Amino acid sequence: MDKAPTKHVDEFAKLSWRERICYGAGDLAQNLIFGTIGSMLLFYLTTVFGISAAAGATIFLIVRWINVFWDPWVGTVVDKSHFKHGGKYRPFLIYFGIPLTICCALVFLPIPAVRGNVIYAFVSYLATALIYSFVNIPYGSLNASLTRDNDEVSTLTTVRMTEANIGNLLVYTFLPLFVQLASPAKQLKNIGLFGIKLNLGNYASPHAAGAYFKVMSIYMIIGFIMLLCTYFGVKERVLPTAKETASVKFSDLWNELIDNKPLQILGWFFLIGFTFMFFGNTVWPFFVQYNIGHSEWMASINLIGSIPGIFLVFLWPIIRKKIGKKGFFYLFLILFIVGQLILWVWSFPAFKNSITLGYIGRFIMQWGITAATGYMWSLVPEVISYGEWHSKKRVAGIINSIMGLFFKIGLALGGIIPGYINAFCHFNGNNATQPHSALTGISISMIWIPIILALIAMWIISKYPLSDPEVDKINHEIENTRKANGEN
Repeated sequence: MDKAPTKHVDEFAKLSWRERICYGAGDLAQNLIFGTIGSMLLFYLTTVFGISAAAGATIFLIVRWINVFWDPWVGTVVDKSHFKHGGKYRPFLIYFGIPLTICCALVFLPIPAVRGNVIYAFVSYLATALIYSFVNIPYGSLNASLTRDNDEVSTLTTVRMTEANIGNLLVYTFLPLFVQLASPAKQLKNIGLFGIKLNLGNYASPHAAGAYFKVMSIYMIIGFIMLLCTYFGVKERVLPTAKETASVKFSDLWNELIDNKPLQILGWFFLIGFTFMFFGNTVWPFFVQYNIGHSEWMASINLIGSIPGIFLVFLWPIIRKKIGKKGFFYLFLILFIVGQLILWVWSFPAFKNSITLGYIGRFIMQWGITAATGYMWSLVPEVISYGEWHSKKRVAGIINSIMGLFFKIGLALGGIIPGYINAFCHFNGNNATQPHSALTGISISMIWIPIILALIAMWIISKYPLSDPEVDKINHEIENTRKANGEN
């Protein structure tokens, strides 16, 4: 971090479109770099890489629980950081973006000598996850450092999530398609979009390892370029003072968890929301491959499902102003549940050959989940401001590490539990068809557990205590105090 500014900085700055887009590029980057792992790794490990479902789930369990203890320490390091050049948070994007890009590609290293090696899978994934924290937490902290203006934060979140969902499009729609195009044993198949037919290979085959590595490597490079856009395109304005930075200690983590009630509520909402989101992300390839039996449709259905997250995001601030932040979450969580039920009906024998049901269910479900889990990020800056107002110390890194902690636990549960359910229900990745018990397990993970968790999330967000007028009052009080103390 540069030294505390001696001249006035407009902490309620109106952001340019260039700055908004450049900030959002960082979220697109993280989806390209790390989202690929969240979407495809369990499928890859248990089919192409050749380890058991139980072993894959155990790797997720250990790595993500290590993250539970790792992330708070990273948050403390970020808050105490003091770089000579580049700002407080931005340098992390470069210094750790390079090794992150390399490690993510190495997770899919197509060398026969390591195929089926549980230790290699564990170590490569662990290294990637630990380095990712040094990119993700500073990036999240940047969100609260650009401006205090609540409307600007709302608009910034809208732009950010539009770009994040473009990343999701590239990951969840085109990544499986590109891997199938690069995989061996190609057959001409109708992908379910305007009668388009493509030569698609078997991406569940051990021989598809090279295809994964090639596609992943390209994604990693593009992702790092996006991180560079964020580094060069944003300006940090809302920063802790030098005194606050020097006083940061690890125990601030516990102080915030104990004293910051909005943080507690939002943290639980993050945990539940991302748990059912990652349930769907993890199980979706299994659901389409085995329960529906049309893996060739996955790209086109995902393409339709990506529309709300890219082209309807502009409605978020409008809907929030009309029905409030809590009403916003209620509405879209209900939409998610409706979409889930349609996908369940799609898996009936009489309907699984109807791509239209897949389109409708995925569109509605994705509209709900992208809005609910995307817009929740707009609440993080106000939780940081509340903590600053309450404790007289701005610890954006620690609070983002706490939110990242809940996010990672949700990520862990969403990846681990489906793996164990698959193992319990006798799923075998070496078999082209699965027994009825395995298909039932996939349906439970894909449909019913996420619906139950969405209902719980609605109850949790009903307890969130901060209204928009309260947030504005808190931010102006903080600014006035800083001015009175000559700190801004």
